[in-house]
Amino acid sequence: MPEMMDSFNRTASFNRRALSFSSPRVHRRRWVPSSFLAFVGFLVFCFFKIIASGYINTSPSSNQAFDGYSDSSSNGSVGVCDVFEGSWVQDDNYPLYNASECPFVEQGFNCLGNGRMDKDYLKWRWKPRNCDIPRFNVQNVLEHLRGKRVVFVGDSMSRTQWESLICFLMTGVEDKKDVYEVNGNQITKRIRFLGVRFSSFNFTVEFFRSVFLVQHGWVPKNVPRRVRSTLKLDKLDNNSREWVNSDILIFNTGQWWVPGKLFETGCYFQVGGSLKLGMSIPTAFRLALGTWASWIETTIDTNKTQVFFRTFEPSHWGNETHRHCNVTLHPMSDTKGRDKSIFSDTILDVVKHMTVPVTVLHVTSMSAFRSDAHVGTWSDSQPVSDCSHWCLPGVPDMWNEIVLSHTLTNHGLSR
Repeated sequence: MPEMMDSFNRTASFNRRALSFSSPRVHRRRWVPSSFLAFVGFLVFCFFKIIASGYINTSPSSNQAFDGYSDSSSNGSVGVCDVFEGSWVQDDNYPLYNASECPFVEQGFNCLGNGRMDKDYLKWRWKPRNCDIPRFNVQNVLEHLRGKRVVFVGDSMSRTQWESLICFLMTGVEDKKDVYEVNGNQITKRIRFLGVRFSSFNFTVEFFRSVFLVQHGWVPKNVPRRVRSTLKLDKLDNNSREWVNSDILIFNTGQWWVPGKLFETGCYFQVGGSLKLGMSIPTAFRLALGTWASWIETTIDTNKTQVFFRTFEPSHWGNETHRHCNVTLHPMSDTKGRDKSIFSDTILDVVKHMTVPVTVLHVTSMSAFRSDAHVGTWSDSQPVSDCSHWCLPGVPDMWNEIVLSHTLTNHGLSR
């Protein structure tokens, strides 16, 4: 279930403390000199000031209080900070790495290396409304990950986040040759498994391509001619056995759950041995997530593995044909409805009813502002425009900072 993040509201807390002191009673018939009353008032004022100062100075910093997350159902009550409610602010400490110096960034995502001239899109940091996301010393992160296994599962957006994390971690490694893909593969969209090993720290960061999370199979017998393949909504992807025994496990899906990737290619839904020709995509998506949730509950040891599910990442196409892509110079001031997604709502609802802890990375709204951060025409397949994928460095770096915040803050590793 989505975890909640506690933060201190010092003013409200101090007011509650102040109100707990009863007012002194004064005998109405007894005359008290005004100078004495003034002196007493001064003492009372100093007393409360000392209490307030002591409380504020001994309370944890906002970074130290950052130890969880709230989901979209948060009511904004005192003491709760939703890290996904906030705004983008300019910060000259960004970017976190140089994509041209990281061999694990796909050339198509290295916008600066592909000729993008403006650099403002690299200088934005996500600032939650009521708290801060702590910055981490990369050496501390590397030490914390020593001997561990980080696994990403999903589509190309998941692969982008995977690349982002590797590039950030590599900035703390002296000998870059100690970081390598375990099978010697180049980073491409076609490969179903990619694993990068940090040999001096004995950990791996892995990516499994599973765009639907459930099995995509060949066409059953005796079906209409238009059916060329099916999604088996009650069976998790056949590479799911490779996801277990990880320490951090991050999922995403959504980009392929559209008619163009399904019905228009002859792919329909299947449950058991039954073909569901009339089933809608939202219904099928919920069934698939139900299969995923059951697998997590019965297969993953959440005492060992921290499980995350990232919500849908909005695109910024100018129209539904995906032919017009206008990358802006700065983030939008209005999300224009892109902060809403039926896929994200479904993810939140399914996770809410799970019996084991899963953290939802509700990135839909925060990413919806970033019309400036897409690949656009700065890819390796010019002049094809792309308003779905993100430049690296860029927005996925912030997703990873949130993951690290959740994973590491309680270990006192914030810088």
